[in-house]
Amino acid sequence: MIVTDLFSMILRLAELAFAAIVAGINGEYLHAVRDSDSWAQGRFIYTEVVAAIAIFLSIVWLFPFAGSFVHWPVDVVISICWFVAFGLLVNALDGPCGYVFDWGGISFRPEDQCGKWKAVEAFTFLSAVCWIVSAALDIFWVRDREARVYRRRWYNSRV
Repeated sequence: MIVTDLFSMILRLAELAFAAIVAGINGEYLHAVRDSDSWAQGRFIYTEVVAAIAIFLSIVWLFPFAGSFVHWPVDVVISICWFVAFGLLVNALDGPCGYVFDWGGISFRPEDQCGKWKAVEAFTFLSAVCWIVSAALDIFWVRDREARVYRRRWYNSRV
């Protein structure tokens, strides 16, 4: 199943890259407002924590081995956390920066704050999708392996 291993590595690299982009832009914002009330910045702190956990887990699970496919429940939980972070960011940023899925103005220029927030929203959503696709791939791999083991036992049984 070299194809699933390769696809899993590609997904993990994408998860790592997307989480690093979100953590970088969001961390820059949190550093800029470090003297403000932390309760008002709770959604951004939550997004930063999710990004940090995603970076850690994607690095740990980047290398393919047989045990790397049985942690699909954690992939589902991280995907749900990313979708929650996306919802929180949409709730906070929808309005002054335009429509949520209008990602045409994405930029990383220092003077374009709306472009930065649209980039954070986009990469948060893309990361959530990568984690859920990774979980689906893991479930497929586990079910396929169980089916092959069951067939092998059935053919080798002596009646």
